[in-house]
Amino acid sequence: MTQYIMDTLDLDEPAAHKMRQHYWRIYGATLKGLMRHHGTDSYHFLLETHRLMNLPEMVIQVKRLRHMLNRLSGRKLVFTNAPRDYAVRVLEIMGIADCFELIFSVESTKFHAKPSVRGFQMLLKTIKAKASDCVMLEDNIPALMTAKRLGMKTIWITKQLQKPNFVDYRLSGVLALTHLKL
Repeated sequence: MTQYIMDTLDLDEPAAHKMRQHYWRIYGATLKGLMRHHGTDSYHFLLETHRLMNLPEMVIQVKRLRHMLNRLSGRKLVFTNAPRDYAVRVLEIMGIADCFELIFSVESTKFHAKPSVRGFQMLLKTIKAKASDCVMLEDNIPALMTAKRLGMKTIWITKQLQKPNFVDYRLSGVLALTHLKL
């Protein structure tokens, strides 16, 4: 993303990196800031920043993940700020794409990426569910804050020991879900 900003806005690396971080902090997504302040074409941005020809080498395989997902009750969805094609590629590389009923990508939110309340509301409307019936599993604190504000149960995947009060459960890894009684 930094390279994209350097190329399209003619900035040096430190300035592009600073801008990317600033938009991430303010909007929860670099793209949102680029669209709002620079008229960036969202589809072009997503295509260029998610090509990643070496994606299979980048994706970390988690043994027993498929088994664990299949044992979990309830509907399973992916809610991502990534483009749909990229999310599908990652899930296919991991061998778990068929474990999910829906991939709700940044395009699905009309670019109201997490932590935007509008993106969450679009997801809930699409799946015809109440927030109180949902559990959000996430590594991003601002997204969990929105989820909790809407009434979802929240699970934070992190190695940190302290958890904020809006996080219901903190797990060090996704496989620990099998030990959690929701």
